[in-house]
Amino acid sequence: MLLRNTFQFFKLKPAAALSLLFATSSLMLGVWAAALPFMKNRMGLSDGDLGLLLLIAPVGSLLGVYLSTRVFRRIKVGNWLGIGNIAQAVLFGFEVWCPYPWLFGILLFLRGLLGFLNGVALNTVISNLEREHKRKLLSTCHAIYSIGGAIGAGFAALMFGLGFSSQIQILLMLFALLVGILFLRPMYAKNDYFIHSGSGFKFPDKNIIGLSFICLVLFMCEGSVVDWSSIYLKRDILAPLSLISLGYGGFSIAMTLGRLNGDIIIPKFGGKKIIIFGTLVSALGFSLVSQSTSSIWVISGFVSIGIGSCCIVPVLFGAIAQIPNVSPVQGFGMITSGGLIGFVAGPSIIGFISQQWSLSLGFLFCVLMLLLASFVGWRNKFLT
Repeated sequence: MLLRNTFQFFKLKPAAALSLLFATSSLMLGVWAAALPFMKNRMGLSDGDLGLLLLIAPVGSLLGVYLSTRVFRRIKVGNWLGIGNIAQAVLFGFEVWCPYPWLFGILLFLRGLLGFLNGVALNTVISNLEREHKRKLLSTCHAIYSIGGAIGAGFAALMFGLGFSSQIQILLMLFALLVGILFLRPMYAKNDYFIHSGSGFKFPDKNIIGLSFICLVLFMCEGSVVDWSSIYLKRDILAPLSLISLGYGGFSIAMTLGRLNGDIIIPKFGGKKIIIFGTLVSALGFSLVSQSTSSIWVISGFVSIGIGSCCIVPVLFGAIAQIPNVSPVQGFGMITSGGLIGFVAGPSIIGFISQQWSLSLGFLFCVLMLLLASFVGWRNKFLT
């Protein structure tokens, strides 16, 4: 099932070309996450300082929510694809080399803004391809994103083992991605159209708010794994340097395997069951991370979080089509605005909890939020 679905996906050349763009940010993110403890030390940041700075990227993304309909009413999506992702990858590279907290904040803001706009462009184009070819593609595209995170984390672990610094690692990854994106850019340019959307931005009813809340929790949990897993393994668990990137790496691998099958799994079980049971499994994973003292068990907990979370975001994005009188771009903004608030609040709250008490207790905060998301998913009418 896994290989058949994947082979069919890559036979569709437009989708295969776009898959590199889905992987671009996560490939860079995998290296960036492993570099974060060294970036933190270089800039002399405490856990609370880092948590506060990490607020800035989602603030940039929230500006992207406001600008997205305006940008894509004026710029054809084919012209944006590629160039937007190159710019975002370059910003990742600058962040890893950045020596000053104030400059780091500026780079985070710009990357957050570009990341949201890139997400709008990619998810809208893939949704159009789904309608054109009458088949599901979105979950596999999100799986490609997860593959990128796993490869990025594995690459970082290998390079650390060979003695390469995180600054050299990010340059090598950036060069490889620039070559790939520029080679495939003629494919992206074929999407020669504007993304049309109404100018309004509103939440029609409580069920939309519910979907947005679930996205908030999932993005918060994913952001917490990205931002704090390597720090937790290195500082609190005292894991070997070669293992500190494997918390996020294991999480990404689990997400990948689930999402590669998601286009088959989601129709079989239904979105409501996926969200209810997925959030409960993720809550168990965070509990394992919080209460374990062995690096192997902690990494296993991060893997469990990935297993539970893998298909939830594709379910949420698919639910956009069930919202009456809302365009795809508006729907994407509505759902992900909650996710962006999660990225703003989640990792930063965990940083403050870590500063006052412990990072372990911060992970228990994610458990509570996931249990609430499970209840909200059970009550939502747009999920079947």
